[in-house]
Amino acid sequence: MYAQEAVQFLGLGEPRMVKKLMQAEPEDTNNLLNPFLKSHNVRILGSGDEWLVFGHGFGSDQSVWQLIVPHFAKSYKILLFDLMGAGSTNPHSFTFSRYNTLYAHADDLLTILDELGIVSCTYIGHSMSGMIGCIASIERPSVFKKLVLIATSPRYSNDGDYIGGFEMEELHELFAAMRSNFIAWITGFSPKAVGSDIQSWPVQEFSRTFFNMRPDIALSICKTCFASDLRPLIPQVMIPCYLVQSGVDASLSIKVVKYMAANLGGMSHVDILQDIQGHLPHLTHPEAVIAVLQRAFQWIG
Repeated sequence: MYAQEAVQFLGLGEPRMVKKLMQAEPEDTNNLLNPFLKSHNVRILGSGDEWLVFGHGFGSDQSVWQLIVPHFAKSYKILLFDLMGAGSTNPHSFTFSRYNTLYAHADDLLTILDELGIVSCTYIGHSMSGMIGCIASIERPSVFKKLVLIATSPRYSNDGDYIGGFEMEELHELFAAMRSNFIAWITGFSPKAVGSDIQSWPVQEFSRTFFNMRPDIALSICKTCFASDLRPLIPQVMIPCYLVQSGVDASLSIKVVKYMAANLGGMSHVDILQDIQGHLPHLTHPEAVIAVLQRAFQWIG
């Protein structure tokens, strides 16, 4: 309903897909009939011996990887899923008391891997899914060979010498604006987050998935992401981490990626996309992100 209202509000036509995700038969179709896997819209694509698991960020769903996945589907087995609360999931399956921390999403991720019998993977997490991967790797380090963290932050608000990017007052204003007029807020937020014009395809695509979310669920997840402080967990992450950050990101201070690199418990490497702006480079600059992922997969952490 909200997506239809947004199309009218913005004067946009139906969102177009630049590329479709490559289709492939899952190893075990019966597994995907599992109610839990169905609730997260789990899809298995590609072929290969190694698993790549992609986790999307706040406001999007697995379709945010549509320009990235086709490049790797010939060489890797790929797992896509939707975080509970995404607009593509059943809102009645979202329990506010359970999903008020990222730990519940990390448990969901581990359950998905368990149900599919995945015992080793490289995990690519964007934004909130980056921290979800960090939490999951602490709980089950043996499952993760490497974490590729794109635009990931353990804390978005400033705190003394720590520069997360937002003052707490700004976050309270953000939450109030979401409550007041969800559509108007997204209309203003999406171009800033994506770093592009409102009529551009990346902004339209991000807006589409954002508008698909139920407003109260979106607000709850937004608070969970932006009001959390997960810095104490960073030294506990022992899995090698490849950190990716745009040169300019309105949602995230460049100092955060340097903080994470300095405080992670295991090996890390930082890859700054200096000439790129925006929080979703995989939508705006897919060629650059594909090149980054190739470097990340070859990096020996």
